[in-house]
Amino acid sequence: MKYKVEEKSAPGRDKVEVLGATFEEGKPETGGEEGRWRQKMGSRSDKLKYLRSGERYWYGKEGFGSEQRKTPA
Repeated sequence: MKYKVEEKSAPGRDKVEVLGATFEEGKPETGGEEGRWRQKMGSRSDKLKYLRSGERYWYGKEGFGSEQRKTPA
């Protein structure tokens, strides 16, 4: 992939090379399946298990999840 480099002026300097956009253009090929977790689960027990594990991740006290604090607010 070839990156775009632009020259811009900066305070205290005449010209500075700035890296432009670094992403590849395009659209994701999902087919409209985002947010359809209910249809992907087979039975009611699978759906409940999915919801319980999500609640445990965010609201559990056992230190599970990336957003947990060491000392509660």
